[in-house]
Amino acid sequence: MILFQLRKIKYERFMMTDFDQFETFYRTFREVISAVHASNETTEVLDLVVLKITQVLNAKGALIRLLNLETNRFELSASYGLSERYLAKGPISSKRLISDLYKKNKVVIIKDMLNDPRVQYPKEAREEGIEMMLDVPMSMEENIIGILRTFLGRKREFSEAELHFVVSIVEQCACAIQKARLLETQKSRYDHLATQTEKLSALGRMAAGIAHEINNPLAGILLYSSNMSKKVPNDSPLKEGLEIISHEAMRCRDIIQELLEFSREREAQKKMTDVNQVMAKALAVVGNELHLNHIELEKNFASELPESMLDQNQVEQVLINLLLNAIQSINERGKITVTTRTISKGKRIQVEVTDSGKGISGEYISRVFEPFFSTKPNGTGLGLSVSYGIMKGHQGTIDIQSSLGEGTKVILEFPVTRQAENFGE
Repeated sequence: MILFQLRKIKYERFMMTDFDQFETFYRTFREVISAVHASNETTEVLDLVVLKITQVLNAKGALIRLLNLETNRFELSASYGLSERYLAKGPISSKRLISDLYKKNKVVIIKDMLNDPRVQYPKEAREEGIEMMLDVPMSMEENIIGILRTFLGRKREFSEAELHFVVSIVEQCACAIQKARLLETQKSRYDHLATQTEKLSALGRMAAGIAHEINNPLAGILLYSSNMSKKVPNDSPLKEGLEIISHEAMRCRDIIQELLEFSREREAQKKMTDVNQVMAKALAVVGNELHLNHIELEKNFASELPESMLDQNQVEQVLINLLLNAIQSINERGKITVTTRTISKGKRIQVEVTDSGKGISGEYISRVFEPFFSTKPNGTGLGLSVSYGIMKGHQGTIDIQSSLGEGTKVILEFPVTRQAENFGE
């Protein structure tokens, strides 16, 4: 009877201890998870982890070393309970050695510190009163990015629950680091984008100012050269030179006009528009170019194409630009196909311009919408940039598919927006 009572008391004490330990693990785990989600600073999470691990395991101290991608060494990122003298010993072994030692183990218990290659400074550790170490590697996508090392003042055994707890905490550390790196990458991309946007904005303002300043003397050059060309006899050696001056002055005028269009913020004047009619007008504008270059034109216009709220002038500008690009790509004797259709069950209008020209190489296709980028020797690199902005202003898209030597296909898509929808009715 006495033996039974002793066993019962021992069992109740064991259950109480086990429950208390579970509650401690749970509470600590919740604190770490909250820190991971609430903080954007990795150091706050790591400092909390080394503190809690030391307390929960009744250890002498703990530290976390993270892999420095530049030096390829594991450097101190957080510590608790250790002297500055010991911490000042510097980073531990290189990535290669650490990866080889830890790649097969989630937990490494170091009892023989003097003979274990994972311990860099065993004598100094003994002087700190450390008798045993517990290492847990920190992994991300199967790569070791850090180590949590716990220092104990006496040798002891660890329960399975304790080891699982430490591994889980380290996994949360890895999540915090991954989150921080993702935020850092996104911030870097945002800063780069903001810088580029500011540069383009300043460039646009500067271009508009320069364009206005150049327009007046350019108009004078064009006027006087044209007048002189008319007065000079056709067989005069000056005739050709004056015509070249007039031609180049007109080309400069066109470039300036494109600069002004690129920098100008003009609100679209939208009204119910038939895209087929806009395409027909654009084709009429470039009709002479098609004839002179002996280019075959194929038209596939959808019947009963729905009207949509569009700025007719802006859309016509986009279509003319695409057609001129196609003509210049073919140069002479080729084919251009223009197609209109509805897609997405009649909710979107698609316009397709396909040419049999020389095409665009893959290395340039991703840059065609960049301002001032052009694959043409005399191109300004503004036509497609302006077109992209116009399509975006219409909640539409522009996509280019091309391969060198196989021609180019440009696809425009507009939403079918009716007048009531445009005003939010």
